[in-house]
Amino acid sequence: MKFEEIHETYWPKVYRQCIGYMNDSDIAKDLAQETFIKVWQQLPKFRNESSIGTWIFRIAVNTCLGQIRKDKKMPKSELPMRMAEEVSIDKEPEVQFLYQCISELPEIERIIISLELEDLKQKEIAKIVGLSESNVRVKIHRIKGKLTKKFQHHDR
Repeated sequence: MKFEEIHETYWPKVYRQCIGYMNDSDIAKDLAQETFIKVWQQLPKFRNESSIGTWIFRIAVNTCLGQIRKDKKMPKSELPMRMAEEVSIDKEPEVQFLYQCISELPEIERIIISLELEDLKQKEIAKIVGLSESNVRVKIHRIKGKLTKKFQHHDR
């Protein structure tokens, strides 16, 4: 697969994954771009030991986690109101609320649910996060429960 095809296929998915971490569209774009620079640089070394998507998502996860460490994490629930408003410009309110809820989850849960939302198989998610497939399945169930409660509470 050529890099251009990879970029076209995975850019939207990587961007959504990044915004799930950062809850800021500009930072998410920067991190997605950084991810694809790494993909470009490392593509000749890709050994086909996993699917190309799994490999790219692992790079994206590591890129996002590296940025969070650099920023010394600022809980997204404490984002200044102006930033929160900027994120909502072109999104449906429910989608924005979903990303807000995801950004408030613990790190491993953010990774898992972001990958689940990208329709990755649970087997691939397990490889990326280093957990068993059954553990990933249980965590997804619990994460969905948490998100459902947040949505129910939000509607009141």
